Amino acid sequence: MDFKSVLILCSSLLFVLQPHFISGQTSVVKGVYWFYDSAFEASAINSSLFTHLLCAFADLDPNTYQVTISSSNQAPFASFTQTVQQNNPSVKTLLSIGGGGSSSSDFASMASQSTSRKSFIDSSINIARSYNFNGLDLDWEFPSDSSAMANFGTLLNEWRSAIDSEYSMNTSRPKLLLTAAVYYSSVHDGLSYPIQDIANSLDWINVMAYDFYGPGWSDVTGPPAALYNPGNQVSGDSGVSAWLQAGLSANKIVLGMPFYGRAWLLADAENHGLFAAATGAATLAGGAPTYSQIKEFISENSATTTTVYNETVVSNYLYNDTTWIGYDDIQSISAKVSYAKSKGLLGYFAWQVGGDSAGILSTQAFETWGA
Repeated sequence: MDFKSVLILCSSLLFVLQPHFISGQTSVVKGVYWFYDSAFEASAINSSLFTHLLCAFADLDPNTYQVTISSSNQAPFASFTQTVQQNNPSVKTLLSIGGGGSSSSDFASMASQSTSRKSFIDSSINIARSYNFNGLDLDWEFPSDSSAMANFGTLLNEWRSAIDSEYSMNTSRPKLLLTAAVYYSSVHDGLSYPIQDIANSLDWINVMAYDFYGPGWSDVTGPPAALYNPGNQVSGDSGVSAWLQAGLSANKIVLGMPFYGRAWLLADAENHGLFAAATGAATLAGGAPTYSQIKEFISENSATTTTVYNETVVSNYLYNDTTWIGYDDIQSISAKVSYAKSKGLLGYFAWQVGGDSAGILSTQAFETWGA
């Protein structure tokens, strides 16, 4: 065989082998966050319903720019992986850093300098390994200017390089996964996410396709996590479409769903449809009841409560006198999971597992996706 033939054979082999390499990576994500402050113990998670569990949240020290875990969380975080793998040895765990209650400016400051980025990255890898997590998840909500967005991309590239380097020095254990929770759309406040950096560096993104409407920022009722919203670009589908149109592959996208709702007080009890006038938050759980609390409310007020599933926007809602709650129930969860699968997305995730304490939505999502 001459040299040219050898080159052709090698090229053919690489072409054939590449799909097998890709398929050896994460093939599906059936994920959920566990929030330490939810009063729902990690041991209560039915981990057989998930492929990935994200433990929230580790903190960013604004002085050292290192990832830290508060003293009160060290024991439950250290045992998290062992605890959830007792019921499902194959479930993967990720340590999530940041969250909606963290300081976006602290993350921006950390990401602005190479030394502080290195401090953050090195400490994140060390703590992930020390606590036996299978990966890391960044929840920076949200880069707020063009410099921060560019530095977000730089941080991801350097993080990926450090993870690859750490793995190359000890290949006896799997390489750490790297993911990020992001805005529902590829554009946030006019700023575009660094698509190429995300594609090159992250295993996937967790698209937060919820909180579109809420009593704190909208004076009308609305579907908090609408999959579709005719005449309005605020929806899960429009967000996924934006990510795809920006150039991110579908198999890098995981669709987010809420295990909680948003509750308003109606201005007029007789005007109780979608986009009805409201006067603020309902008293139930401060306007943000979990799915479990919503089901309890329905049970306790069954004679006077009306529940509706709107298949146009793919959302459930209920009304009882002047109380109005928008939420996801089994119909909308099933439709969203089917949508994610039909679009070729990598999977779905939910915030957060304690909100679905009986596992109703988790089971529905798991069974809808199937094998």
